[in-house]
Amino acid sequence: MDVITLFKSMIERKSETPDDGGALGWIADYLEGYTPLVINCDEVQNLFIYKKFSDGPHLCFAGHVDVVPAGDGWDTDPYKAVEKEGYIYGRGAQDMKSGLSAFVQAVHDTKAFKGTLSLLLTSDEEGPAKNGTRKVLEVLKEKNLLPDACIVAEPTCEKVFGDAMKVGRRGSINGVIEMTGKQGHAAYPEKATNPIHKIAQVLHKMAGVNLDEGDGFFSPSQFVITDIRAGMEVTNVTPGKLKMMFNVRNSTKTDQKDIRDFVHLYFKEMNYTLALDQSAYPFMTDVNTHIVRTLDTAIEKVTGVKTKHSTAGGTSDARFIAPYGIDVVEFGVRNDTIHAPNERTSVEEVQKLYEVFTELIRSF
Repeated sequence: MDVITLFKSMIERKSETPDDGGALGWIADYLEGYTPLVINCDEVQNLFIYKKFSDGPHLCFAGHVDVVPAGDGWDTDPYKAVEKEGYIYGRGAQDMKSGLSAFVQAVHDTKAFKGTLSLLLTSDEEGPAKNGTRKVLEVLKEKNLLPDACIVAEPTCEKVFGDAMKVGRRGSINGVIEMTGKQGHAAYPEKATNPIHKIAQVLHKMAGVNLDEGDGFFSPSQFVITDIRAGMEVTNVTPGKLKMMFNVRNSTKTDQKDIRDFVHLYFKEMNYTLALDQSAYPFMTDVNTHIVRTLDTAIEKVTGVKTKHSTAGGTSDARFIAPYGIDVVEFGVRNDTIHAPNERTSVEEVQKLYEVFTELIRSF
């Protein structure tokens, strides 16, 4: 089987989170000679599969088989791999059955390697992400099977294939501020304490403000307000309570304490509570590590493009891998139609991604 045939077959497996569409069992059978560890948790299907060729470093390819629901607005059946004008259409074409197929085929075709090759696969990346990669890593640590380096094959390129890899990601901190005032009649504002009026005095000093200056790899951590609500949707009663929600995609220069201090600076005269929840922590892989340098070289050899090192975008399962001390990077096809109707990627990109991964394995 070649990588394009494999790619098409993966698209045609309907695998909306947490369903794997039978993909993980098929991959376990396809990689003959590899040792599979099935690590399922509740409805989530997980597979870690590895082969020790010889003594040497442990290189892992990680990814997910699950996709978001197809939704409406498609010109073709989202679960039929339709090829036209050099593109293959289908849900998951970019995110991330292209990357999945490329590394599965590259590993399948590898006959020799100085070390251990493995795949870490889950059906719970697009969902809560609580019973997927995180659970597998816990088991791998117990069994002393954690890899030395890992590539997550999420779509990372921007304008042309090969132009960007992720060497880190921002964290994500969600916050909820609840203010208590005193409800009253709109005709007698002096008898009430209106939390909307209170927050209006400081909102312009908080909304969209950068909490740090960023650096050469990370954008500044920005205080982004996502929701404000208060009142009873009537015009003659002022509210007694207000809730404001916000998100900070934080760099390594801003943490929860910084955010608490920032909020308190403007709310210290108000009756408020603040709750923070960190769903992802920022991480950065040293660009001089072996995995980054080797992948740089493989990309340039296959594409002729000198890739840039980026931390932009949302989060991925790399956020769970980095805390284990594993050098982790992300590299895949272009990201311009993920989660959208008519998601697609080009035949050329999938073929070249397979070639990059094959070259990486050969030279690692």
